[in-house]
Amino acid sequence: MSGPTARVAAAYARIAEVDRPEVWITLRPQDELRTEAAELEHRLRAGEDLPLAGLLVAVKDNVDVAGLPTTAACPEFGYPATETAAAVQRLVDAGALVLGKTNLDQFATGLVGTRSPYGAVRHATYPELISGGSSSGSAVAVALGIADLAIGTDTAGSGRVPAALHGIVGIKASLGVIPAHGVVPACADYDAVTVFAADLDLAVTAARTMAGPDARDPRSRAWPADVRLAASARPKVAIPRPEDLTPLSEAYRAAFTETVAAVRDQGVAVHEIDISALLDAARLLYDGAIVAERYAAVGEFVAKGAPGLDPTVAGIIGAAKELDAHAFATDLDTLARARAAATALLAGYDGLLLPTTTEHPSIAEVTADPLAINRRLGTYTNFCNLLDLAAVAVPGAPTADGLPFGVMVVVPAFADQLAVDLAARLTGTAPPLLVENAVPLAVFGAHLRGQPLHWQLEQLGARFAGEITTSDAYRLTALGTTPPKPGLVRHGDGLGAPIRGELFLVSPGGLGRFLAELPPPMALTSIELADGRSVVGFACAYDAAVAATDITEYGGWVAYLRAR
Repeated sequence: MSGPTARVAAAYARIAEVDRPEVWITLRPQDELRTEAAELEHRLRAGEDLPLAGLLVAVKDNVDVAGLPTTAACPEFGYPATETAAAVQRLVDAGALVLGKTNLDQFATGLVGTRSPYGAVRHATYPELISGGSSSGSAVAVALGIADLAIGTDTAGSGRVPAALHGIVGIKASLGVIPAHGVVPACADYDAVTVFAADLDLAVTAARTMAGPDARDPRSRAWPADVRLAASARPKVAIPRPEDLTPLSEAYRAAFTETVAAVRDQGVAVHEIDISALLDAARLLYDGAIVAERYAAVGEFVAKGAPGLDPTVAGIIGAAKELDAHAFATDLDTLARARAAATALLAGYDGLLLPTTTEHPSIAEVTADPLAINRRLGTYTNFCNLLDLAAVAVPGAPTADGLPFGVMVVVPAFADQLAVDLAARLTGTAPPLLVENAVPLAVFGAHLRGQPLHWQLEQLGARFAGEITTSDAYRLTALGTTPPKPGLVRHGDGLGAPIRGELFLVSPGGLGRFLAELPPPMALTSIELADGRSVVGFACAYDAAVAATDITEYGGWVAYLRAR
């Protein structure tokens, strides 16, 4: 990748080349970015670790960036932001540069990208088609090759539908994992900060950088102690029944069938399930009393009737004022039951594969029928945040006429890494690590891949992290256990030999559970590796090792088994 200064110059040249002013509400002056880029280059030369140095970020204009106005696509609502949103600040601290603020469906209400007084955001490649909303400008900035990353928000699908329509990646993490501090709320309990990128690896890097609780967001959450760190080696994926796919256009139905076939060809077990309960829950976001959260967010402002209000958005938010409190309470109870049902439905699967949206309408079609089309576009996205599910949106098989088609991997809360791993299979890339809440664990015998107790690591959601070798301080013995296991014991520098094993990443809670169930004479202790690292790993009691057969000469358990 070129340096920060060159990247800034290329971005502004691209902005001039594509001439898409409706993408931006506020674009920062190029001279400001050049100055910041030069400062970054100086810091890099001084040895600072800036993993995102020079990457350009477009920020949806309902997310605060200090020194820039926040409008939420309503000029009269605008205010000068004095503090940068926590998620964006974490990107900046890692070396990213903010290009400016992008257009959106006003107050993040819509999935079409046309509900803005700053203009309808046209599709990056097919300008007669919609870009998808509400994070329209952010998605288009990435799709046009202007920004490396873009920040969106997602309450009903706004961080996923635009990704699907442009053939890019959109990550909507579990609610609260990326803090919503500095975000103009749409439905505060169901808003998520999202990220767009052209590829999965960069999107995951950004999401990992932004993740982590922030005291200024009372709804933010940390990864749990027992978070799963990997999908199964032989994944099992759920897909909808044919009758649950009737909302899809003919072209999208064919593309989804082709995508599922490709997944099966990769050896993934695919099973049809009834998702009608999820689709029913999705209707609560706009058809139920939950929409009252939109009035709580900006309703009083909308009621004043500012000239810049989009009539469709104003109508949706304004109508929510008349909802009864008991109806809201009833819908909350309905949602609680639906969440429990969703958990039961997805149990035993690594993820649920869904089409991201139903069709790709034109701007003219949306203008003629703004509500019904918007409602259809959210068929498969609206329920995710209501039911506390996470999703990763990636390109699927293109339609017969070459238009992008997108799919989502949907998982329960905090199973985000499983969604990433399955999305990597779909994109044909190595699965990047999203969750950093991990402890390295070294294994040398029955827990190795292909050995009889490896299933215990899979059950904990452990992630393979590579082959390893100990220092020459260890000896290996064959213990008389069932199933057969080796015992690793430290004898001192130069008194043993390098022993081959494997390294896995496990959650802190998983490691604790593992230790609690460990049978004698096995133990967990610090293991010194040949590269100088020390990690937690398997060893055994010294007296058990002395009484066993020494097999150090084989250099590892698998080699010993093969020799036998």
